[in-house]
Amino acid sequence: MRSISPATLSWLRAAVASDSSLASRPASQVAGLCALQRNVHSSRTSIPQSSSRRRTFTTNLHNLREEPLKSHTHYHLFPQSLPSGPPPHGRFAVDLPSLRKEFLQLQARAHPDLHPAEHKNKAQALSARINEAYKTLQSPLLRAQYLLSLRGIDIHEDETAKVEDAELLMEVLDARERIEEAEDEAELEEMKEENDVRIKNSAKVLEGAFEKDDIELAKSEAVRLRYWVNIKESLDGWEKGKPVVLAH
Repeated sequence: MRSISPATLSWLRAAVASDSSLASRPASQVAGLCALQRNVHSSRTSIPQSSSRRRTFTTNLHNLREEPLKSHTHYHLFPQSLPSGPPPHGRFAVDLPSLRKEFLQLQARAHPDLHPAEHKNKAQALSARINEAYKTLQSPLLRAQYLLSLRGIDIHEDETAKVEDAELLMEVLDARERIEEAEDEAELEEMKEENDVRIKNSAKVLEGAFEKDDIELAKSEAVRLRYWVNIKESLDGWEKGKPVVLAH
């Protein structure tokens, strides 16, 4: 067995001092551990990098550039968690844990540092697009707005997407007053629970609307959901005396 210097042996004993079972071993065994560590390190660093991922990534970049943009929605970036694509063929509801898992896998492969210099700009662009798609798809509101935008509908600009439901507007105004008049955050706990239920119910309505391809219902419900999400943001960011601005 190759001998090690006294300095190296001293370093090894210090490194394993927290483990009495190792610190008490003779020099020959410690030297063996050192050799094993060198072998493991050597085997790790000698593994050649696979070029298959780079080739696949380059092909994906080429496809994104050459094929029509409409054939590559946010959904098409996540074929494992969203194999059926956007509604009405696919579901509106999203399995968030699966989506996040695939998102992390995609970002790991798209990281610019893993690709040759000539592909770094494309990698950065794809990475940014993956981020945008994930942010959109994980939110029921942003997802609904995105799906409507694929149909040419922008509920921020569409005058037909305005809410004329007097009962809804009164409910929203009441929520605003309760938030502004609250003396402490504890007073808002019940309201938070009520609003979370509203958001869940609204998401269910949207799921049914997109499943039936009922765009008018999806449009009106997306506007309602925007109110509930806005209230949630106001509740989460509550500060005593802070005015509440509810977008519509």
